Amino acid sequence: MPRDAADALRAEDILPAYALGYFPMARSREDRAVVWVLPDERGVLDLSAPRAPKKLLRLLRREPFDIRFDTAFVAVMEACAEAAEGREETWINDAILEAYSELHFAGHAHSVECWRDGELVGGLYGVTLGGVFCGESMFSREANASKIAMLHLIARLRAGGFSLLDAQFHTEHLAQFGFEAMPSDDYLARMRALIRQPADFNAPAAQSSSATSVWQSITHTS
Repeated sequence: MPRDAADALRAEDILPAYALGYFPMARSREDRAVVWVLPDERGVLDLSAPRAPKKLLRLLRREPFDIRFDTAFVAVMEACAEAAEGREETWINDAILEAYSELHFAGHAHSVECWRDGELVGGLYGVTLGGVFCGESMFSREANASKIAMLHLIARLRAGGFSLLDAQFHTEHLAQFGFEAMPSDDYLARMRALIRQPADFNAPAAQSSSATSVWQSITHTS
């Protein structure tokens, strides 16, 4: 897998690349090319042991947003690609938007969305590969929207039989949910073990998005 390519990104190349630990990024929103990235370590969450700050769990139980899944995937990607304060440049270019949208319509990429009064105010998206969900990006137009989306994602993945949530890079922001840094070799071994694991983002058991079910999924393992 080349680390740099000026050719158009093809949706069919993405999942095989993920299986090898690579993922595509653009150097800027306007750059037409992508770089294939293979980090030395990954930020990952073992879905058997998620956690969350008590303050965030209290907010979750107040149900501040209407939570939806896969109703506005392209809009979520476009919001993640927008420049924001402290994030003037983003790595999501048109090629990535098009390729991941194609993956979504093929059933391999999914979004978690926070809505308020009919407006999309936060969310995230990512790709499924066996028992692994590879998170790509998130955004918030209201305080804590992406964090609430993360809690709903974790609960849905647990209910759907997933074992690992890969956030690509480890940050202190993600550590509050139980994410840890994992060396690349260990990550690849885990990926090989999980790539054929049956898991379903849309499993019947994963359909509930009530605050109570999400709260129970997180707190019963914390």
